[in-house]
Amino acid sequence: MRQIILFIWLVLFSTLVFSAEQITARSLIKSAIDQWRGKSSYIEMSMTIHRPDWQRKMKMVSWNQGEDKALVRFTYPAKDAGSATLKKGKEMWIFTPKLNRVIKLPGSMMAQSWMGSDFSYNNLAKSDQVINDYNHKIIKTITKNNHTIYTIESIPKESAAIVWGKEQLVIRDDGIMLSETFFDQDRVAVKQMRTLKIAPIGGREYPVLMRMLDLGKKDHWTDVETTKANFNIRIPPYLFTRSNLQNPRKGR
Repeated sequence: MRQIILFIWLVLFSTLVFSAEQITARSLIKSAIDQWRGKSSYIEMSMTIHRPDWQRKMKMVSWNQGEDKALVRFTYPAKDAGSATLKKGKEMWIFTPKLNRVIKLPGSMMAQSWMGSDFSYNNLAKSDQVINDYNHKIIKTITKNNHTIYTIESIPKESAAIVWGKEQLVIRDDGIMLSETFFDQDRVAVKQMRTLKIAPIGGREYPVLMRMLDLGKKDHWTDVETTKANFNIRIPPYLFTRSNLQNPRKGR
C-alpha cells in the first residue's frame, strides 16, 4: 500500500512540475499571437484614428497564414480603397493605387506609423518578432475574474535590430493580450496597446476592440475594432503574392 501511495504521489508531483515548466513567458506570448491570428485567418476591421482636432475612420480586411504571411487591404474610404500591405517573412511591400506601383518597405520602416495611425506595420501584421528577438521573463502574476494574468518583461537580444528598449506585455491565461507597452532605449514608456473589449467571434474569445495610445501626446490614439473573423481556414497560395497585391483576383 505504501508503494502505491508513493507512486501516486510521484505521478501527481511530476504532472505539476511538467505543467509549471510549460507556462513560460515565451509560451504565453506565442499563445497570445496564436489566439490573435490562428493558423490562418480572414478578418474584417475598422480603424479610427483620433487626434485632438480631428478624427478619421477607415475599414480594411486582412488575411494571415502561419507566422510569416499577412495581407491587409483597405476598403473604405474611397480614396484609400485598394491600398494594401503584404508581409512575407521579414519582408514587406506596400501598394498605393494612386501610384499604381508596388514598393518594398525597408526593414527599418516596419516600426513606423501605418497609414498615419498609432499602429506600426508590425503591429497590424501580427508580427512574431517579439517572440524571437527578445528575452522574456514573467515578473508578476495575479488572479482576476477567474483568470490568471501574467505580466511579462521582454528585453531585446543584443544581436536583434530592434527600435524598442523594452516591451511589457500583460497576457491572460487563455491567450488574450490585455496590454502591450513599448519603451524607448531610455526605458521610458512611449506607446501602449490596450484591449478595451473582449467578446466571442469566429468561435473564440477575442480582443475585438484594441486601442494604441501615444503616451507622449495628449488625446492621440487609434482604435482597431474587429467586426468579423474566421480562423483556421484554407487560403489559396496566390493571395500572398506581389501580383495579387497590385491586381487582386475577383472574389478576394
